[in-house]
Amino acid sequence: MGETELFLTIILFNIFFVFFIVAVMVYIKKYKQRKVEYLSEIQIKNEIHQRELLATQLEIQQSTMQQIGRELHDNIGQKLTLVSLYTQQLLYENRVPEVSERIDQVSQIINQSLQDLRSLSKTLTDDNISQKEITTLIQEEVDNINALKKCDIYFEHGTENLDLDFVHKNVLLRITQEFIQNSIKHSQCKSIFIKLNTSEENLWELNIKDDGVGFDTSKTLSNGIGLTNMKNRAKIIGAEFSFTSEANSGTSLNISFKNQP
Repeated sequence: MGETELFLTIILFNIFFVFFIVAVMVYIKKYKQRKVEYLSEIQIKNEIHQRELLATQLEIQQSTMQQIGRELHDNIGQKLTLVSLYTQQLLYENRVPEVSERIDQVSQIINQSLQDLRSLSKTLTDDNISQKEITTLIQEEVDNINALKKCDIYFEHGTENLDLDFVHKNVLLRITQEFIQNSIKHSQCKSIFIKLNTSEENLWELNIKDDGVGFDTSKTLSNGIGLTNMKNRAKIIGAEFSFTSEANSGTSLNISFKNQP
């Protein structure tokens, strides 16, 4: 073999070697790309599965609450109504002033309990949510809490007719209720501020903030049942969820749902 042939052989070998290296690199790149796509697909499937599990869990909870609401209305409510009628009859038949006064007090307590029971039953069966606007539902919750004089709650909204389906209204209302109850119970807050707005980017955006003592989120977030419930509800509808708190700086929550293209 001459020098020329040897030189050509070396060149061809180097060319083939380079092609081999390139082919290996391309194969590795495509393999990594396919692996990333596969893992991404698995992650998406897991997220969908997790969302379906959360939705099923909340549906079961909702169904249970509705059943409790119906039982309260149909069973206990009817019994309280009957007791109210009996006390009214006793009040009519009795002629002793002192006893009549006592019976009247009992009757008032029963009637107030019956009214509270009906209100609770209506809330549990979700008729209230289906029939009213979300701004009305939140305002009613705010008014009910303010009546207890435990905390001053302020509600602002930038829309009068926010057309939301039952699921979105339910998520917004339950998250608002959860935040308020947690703040009153744990934060020692004096005020809670609620804002509900819409924009070109977001179908709706809910922001809630209290002026309580706050807490170290790194120590308590993993164990917060209330926070977990709020996160799960937001996750079901694909809303963005943000929660922050600092010691002596209060706690704030932001949840938004983007407009669909």
